[in-house]
Amino acid sequence: MDPATTIDPATGQPLPPDAIVRVLHITPKVHIYTLPPSSPSSSTYLASSWTSLPQNPIFTSRLRILETSLSPETTELKVDILLESTTSSSDNNGQPQLFAAAPYTTPAIVTPCSDSSRFFALRVSDPGTGKKATLGVGFEERSDAFDFNLALQECGKSLGFGGQQQPEREKKEKTEEKKDWSLKEGETITINLGGKFGRRNQGQGGEKKEEEEGGGRKSLNSFALPPPPGNGGGGFNLPPPPPSASEARRQKRLSAQQMGFDDGVNGEFA
Repeated sequence: MDPATTIDPATGQPLPPDAIVRVLHITPKVHIYTLPPSSPSSSTYLASSWTSLPQNPIFTSRLRILETSLSPETTELKVDILLESTTSSSDNNGQPQLFAAAPYTTPAIVTPCSDSSRFFALRVSDPGTGKKATLGVGFEERSDAFDFNLALQECGKSLGFGGQQQPEREKKEKTEEKKDWSLKEGETITINLGGKFGRRNQGQGGEKKEEEEGGGRKSLNSFALPPPPGNGGGGFNLPPPPPSASEARRQKRLSAQQMGFDDGVNGEFA
């Protein structure tokens, strides 16, 4: 075998020369449990039924999520969940030994437990024989379990889990021709106001205009305010302006004559 050949950690088989392998998640230490015979085959699992068994945990391993791009031209992806030994082995060229692998081909491969957020049921398979088994995986820290679950969600988006129609919709949006609603040169827009604005309706007769204008004045008069209270409704009562100087002398002369005084020939009493 060519030393430059990349080996698939999940299957032990050579990968294509242009394949790209990425590590999406790694937890150095997880505990592996066997499931009791009474465990249901449905999507409901209880971690308490695993931890109560005296033989559990059966071993401790390292957990990794690998994403492999088999061909960059076709964007073909595959994701594997690996359970490996925590120490390197001389029999495996210094690499950790693989205990079990779970090809992540459907969300049902990993099922969270209903009684703990740190435990998951993992369905592993043997690539050689095709045999399948379900193991329990327990994280020591909730943060590691959260990161593991988050990495699976990102993998599901890349693989199209739960959104198989999304790529088709994006393809349709790209190929669909965009409609141009802008006005071309010489085009106009006609707006029909329904005759509500009679003065601007140039297509109507003079009588209809007068009726509409009269109706408009009548409608405006309905909003007129009543006059303020006062004598005869004539508005505000303002004081008369003061008399001029000549008018004041004339009134004074009249008042003197009314009292029996004469202003004299030269007007000395004026």
